[in-house]
Amino acid sequence: MTRHETFPLRLSTDKPIAIAILAMGGQGGGVLADWIVAAAEHSGWIAQSTSVPGVAQRTGATIYYIEILPVREGAEAILSLMPTPGDVDVVLAAEFMEAGRSILRGLVTPERTTLITSTHRSFAVGEKEKPGDGIGDPLTVVEAAGIAAKRIIAFDMQSLAETNGSVISATMFGALAGADVLPFDVSAYEAAISAGGKGVAPSLKAFHASYLRTREEPRDPVVPDGAKVLPVLPAATGHAALDALLVRIRAFPESAHAMLFAGVKKLVDYQDPAYANEYLDRMDEILRNDIAHGGAAKDHAFTQSAAKYLAVSMAYDDVIRVADLKTRASRFDRVKKEVGVKDDQLIYTTEYMHPRMEEVTGTMPASLGRFIESRPALFKALDKVVNRGRRVKTGTIGWFLTLYVLAAMKGMRRRALRHGREMAHLQHWLDTALTILPRDYDLAVEVLNSRRLVKGYSDTHARGQSKFDRVLAAAPMLIGKPDGAVWMQRLRQAALLDEDGTALDGAFKTIESIYA
Repeated sequence: MTRHETFPLRLSTDKPIAIAILAMGGQGGGVLADWIVAAAEHSGWIAQSTSVPGVAQRTGATIYYIEILPVREGAEAILSLMPTPGDVDVVLAAEFMEAGRSILRGLVTPERTTLITSTHRSFAVGEKEKPGDGIGDPLTVVEAAGIAAKRIIAFDMQSLAETNGSVISATMFGALAGADVLPFDVSAYEAAISAGGKGVAPSLKAFHASYLRTREEPRDPVVPDGAKVLPVLPAATGHAALDALLVRIRAFPESAHAMLFAGVKKLVDYQDPAYANEYLDRMDEILRNDIAHGGAAKDHAFTQSAAKYLAVSMAYDDVIRVADLKTRASRFDRVKKEVGVKDDQLIYTTEYMHPRMEEVTGTMPASLGRFIESRPALFKALDKVVNRGRRVKTGTIGWFLTLYVLAAMKGMRRRALRHGREMAHLQHWLDTALTILPRDYDLAVEVLNSRRLVKGYSDTHARGQSKFDRVLAAAPMLIGKPDGAVWMQRLRQAALLDEDGTALDGAFKTIESIYA
């Protein structure tokens, strides 16, 4: 037997086109990979795809890797299973920060890589879990991509997909076709989508919209999220109680109108117009003190800060509020829109709830709640029944009615144990700020701003309030110090850096070393 007869084929030395896709669960990365393989095979090429899944839906993207190679007669193709840094021709990222991670992994190189990415954000667990603002800076990715990539195609492919009734995999496929980085005719892409057999019409519609978008305007400018736009104070609402609230707001300095209106809207939605009037009663006192201690020269900064954080404090999250939000028709509509539910489809939302006995007694009338809490044995026995995880389907009649009844207890909120405690805590905070105001205006403003630390529900609320109490306790030692307001701001920022308070401990030690 000759050598030629033993080895009739030689190994191909052609360089395959390497494509990497970074996508999270639900974004159709696998479908996109299958479409690319199908388009290649439809065009007579050899294709191979592999995938390495992430750890979880939003703690790690799945990397799909595809290599394609033209058929060469008499030569056997050998294709890799994993992308090699510096050797990838096309990177498709289904979310903007995933584009940044592909750069960090070395998959994007200036000599060869076309980076195709959607500019929308889907926040990672690491961003959401920060007590403060943990959102990654998109401009960092923009700057890195400008250096790392040979070519960039970047626009909001998620919104374009939703507009055309499809998912992001279809618009990414359209961007890939429009980029002309693969030697395939558009008909090959269309055939790949059609061969799937499901959702063909909306997928093709989204594909063509993205294809044209890539051809005409392949890149959108990426800017960080700007400041929140506050609602404009209307002339009237047509409702007597609400119009009376507008009249009261107009008596305040104009610089505070937008924030006061936002606060009133929040509290009317949270409770009722009478509760919003209580808010404005407190704000009247705050404004009088602000004016008496030079607030006009500082654009009433004390009043503006109080307008924001007093409203947030009064609209604390409790069992009633959670039940109210979860049973609103607008929430069901939003979920249906986000998931892409069609008219002939049903969707059930499963909520994970883990109530503690503290939340239960907090919702009770104050005397009953204190009665149970003052009896440890009874409290512990009831906690064993209550304190466990539950998966609640809010779309079913039983669970919906349960939450609906809880939400209907809004009228009893002012008599609840939790409300009394929240109002006492709130008043202590305001009294501290008002006491400091005559002696140190800027520090008093920062004391108001420190209320930002109190947020969330259950354990999250308890941790935030604990940090807030520690920061507030430092205020007296900072009165009159030339950098007192700056240190109060630093304490707040340190408290927002981590969950366990390590950074805050360090900031306190620094202050003690300076002022002890």
